[in-house]
Amino acid sequence: QVQLVESGGGLVQPGGSLRLSCAASGNSYRIYGMGWYRQVPGKERELVADITSGGDTNYAGSVKGRFTMSRDEMRNMAYLQMNSLKPEDTAVYYCNADVGTSAGTLRGYWGQGTQVTVSS
Repeated sequence: QVQLVESGGGLVQPGGSLRLSCAASGNSYRIYGMGWYRQVPGKERELVADITSGGDTNYAGSVKGRFTMSRDEMRNMAYLQMNSLKPEDTAVYYCNADVGTSAGTLRGYWGQGTQVTVSS
């Protein structure tokens, strides 16, 4: 099992910045990829950014150029630096990890989420 814990959410004004952290712990299986997702009540959870073990990142078009995802494999942590925040970025942000299993497949794990509110 892998446990993911997000932190760093809060209230910020439009145009401000916030940095989210995701701490991973648990078994010794390799985490192949990690991602950040967000969800607003009544809407589907959507991908914000993801990153591979090699450090390649992908971003949703709505956050490209404003958000930066990074990963520290030695510390088993992932981060999401959010700049130029907009009210539409308000959501619960979730950390995701794809973990290799003994069967040779990938299993997804999720954190509990952290609230980000962008408002004047």
